[in-house]
Amino acid sequence: MSETFGARARKYSILLYSDDSSVRQAVIAALGTRVSPDMSEHVVHQFATGAALRLYVDSKKPGNDSPIDLFILDGESVPEGGLGIARQLKDEVFNCPPVLVITGRKADAWLAAWSRAEANVLHPVDPFTLAHTVAELLRTRTASLSTQ
Repeated sequence: MSETFGARARKYSILLYSDDSSVRQAVIAALGTRVSPDMSEHVVHQFATGAALRLYVDSKKPGNDSPIDLFILDGESVPEGGLGIARQLKDEVFNCPPVLVITGRKADAWLAAWSRAEANVLHPVDPFTLAHTVAELLRTRTASLSTQ
């Protein structure tokens, strides 16, 4: 379940990186306003460059009232792929939120594992698979935060 502040549920914060605006729009459309009826709504912050994503992440300080809950990174982005960014986030962000990468081929699953992403889905994005995967990652993240 979602975290709450007072009587209202906190929206999940999802960071989406892809250099391709059509990929970003497909992901946003697939996620809708909430990924599951039993979960809070979410807000998606979109980034077209790795530098912009890192600047946003670096601006978030511990105790911020809107923590990052999930990264969705396009592994096919150029010139900087989401797989390399995923690995960098896992190396550099303390208690890094879960990462979902979007890869071009099923055979790229080993690259997703190398990047330390918790999940991967394939291009073109299947809305049902993406929403289900995001819901599971957010549930796991919420459960781990509630036990800390």
